[in-house]
Amino acid sequence: MKSGRGASGKHSLGGKGNGGSNGGAKGRRFDDRGGRGSGTRGSGSRTPSSTLAGVPVQVGQRIESDIVGLTHDGEGVGRVEGYTLFVRGALPGERVRAEVLSIGKSFGRAQMTEIVDRGTGRRVEPPCPIHDTCGGCQLQHLDYQEQLKWKRQHVVDNLQRIGKLQVAGDQSGTGAEALGDRSAVIVHPTIGMDEPWRYRNKAQVPIGHGEGGLIGGFYEMGSHDIVEMDSCLIQQEENEETVRAVKEAARMLAISPYNRAIGRGLLRHVVVRHARTTGQRMVVLVTNGRDIPHAQELVELIRERVPGIASICQNIQTSETPVVFGDETRTLWGEDVIYDEIDGIQFAISPRSFFQVNPEQTVRLYGKAVEYAGLTGKETVIDAYCGIGTISLFLARHADRVFGVEIVPEAIEDARRNATINGMNNVEFEVGASEVVMPRWQKAGITPDVIVVDPPRKGCDPALIETMLKLEPSRIVYVSCNPSTLARDLRLLEDGGYRTVEVQPVDMFPMTGHVECVVGICRVDT
Repeated sequence: MKSGRGASGKHSLGGKGNGGSNGGAKGRRFDDRGGRGSGTRGSGSRTPSSTLAGVPVQVGQRIESDIVGLTHDGEGVGRVEGYTLFVRGALPGERVRAEVLSIGKSFGRAQMTEIVDRGTGRRVEPPCPIHDTCGGCQLQHLDYQEQLKWKRQHVVDNLQRIGKLQVAGDQSGTGAEALGDRSAVIVHPTIGMDEPWRYRNKAQVPIGHGEGGLIGGFYEMGSHDIVEMDSCLIQQEENEETVRAVKEAARMLAISPYNRAIGRGLLRHVVVRHARTTGQRMVVLVTNGRDIPHAQELVELIRERVPGIASICQNIQTSETPVVFGDETRTLWGEDVIYDEIDGIQFAISPRSFFQVNPEQTVRLYGKAVEYAGLTGKETVIDAYCGIGTISLFLARHADRVFGVEIVPEAIEDARRNATINGMNNVEFEVGASEVVMPRWQKAGITPDVIVVDPPRKGCDPALIETMLKLEPSRIVYVSCNPSTLARDLRLLEDGGYRTVEVQPVDMFPMTGHVECVVGICRVDT
């Protein structure tokens, strides 16, 4: 669980084409009002007027354009008489025909209808048959090595445009020192996966009403139309099996699906987790109300059908909101946590814990964070936005003392439990806002040599940036899930006397537009 990420964590699955839902298979699309979906809603809504003064295209017009780039959502960037159109499905280097769906003063959106010339594009056939409708995977149609290059370039573009930083080298990762310029930032090639499929250990599946009754899958890009999903190529197969079992059990007992349009119906989401190292599985039923008809029978059906089930929980969410989890969670059967392990460190994972969904890449991400921290065993480290203590425990193996702070009380409870089960006595956790707690620690004699931040997508709170500058640690390590807010915050740190040394992009979410980064930052006078 991460402060500012909501109870569901940094990347909520199944929301508006956000990298959390999944490229799947054998899918049908339905809207959450009970009918068939509308086709291409995810490409942009139509404006009230089909024309706009000064804009050279109009809604419904068919255009032809060269694609010169990609947006952060994986849409192709084309231009018509200097006007920018974001074209879903198009790739850089291609020339395409498209229909204009919406227009604004600065840009419009279009749906590709035909590839005129593949040119230098690195298009591949998406293995998922519902890739074009499901909002989870934006980049299955782009060669994976090209995805990694694009993600690095996306980071570079944001550092230069927003952060006003000079970036050294090219896609080869040539360092600034090799170019004789220590002021330039090194942006390394993106660390990818040898096998960029079946990596997700968590699925968060919206439930709705379709032609045959209860359905569950993922949202179509840019809409709340549910794409019914039976299998998903970026989910661990155990999660697929668990979701299918829960849906079958709910149908057998006639559990009513949630109807978002009228705010009625019971089952809103099914959230499942799989701990690969222990084999344990967790099911969380997110309900629009506390009472579940035939609750005991539902629990028994799930237990019969799900191997390795260790925890069945209920979360009550009665608000009319896209936020998945409500404030109350209770255990219906089994334990209130499951256990997993990353790089030899055990973690207790509760229903609303933020826990990285790609364990293989997490080892690389956090390993790089430890490297950039430059620890010798003598340092005092503060981990802001510490969540359940994942990075804190990685750091504690190499530091003298680690202090973690997090605004979510349940996360701190998990963090303390994780420190205990790993026998780590050199790490302490406290509930509160980092910018409030850290000055209090300083008054108590805690002076950090290194500060690590892993904020939500909105980036660091400005008050935290100001606090870090006052504490003057020798090094700051910034773990980011959003290159634009990262670049903004790096500019503030640079203006405050720090230098951005190097950036390591890590592909935590293959086949999507998301990229995470670890950034090494040092005081100019150190």
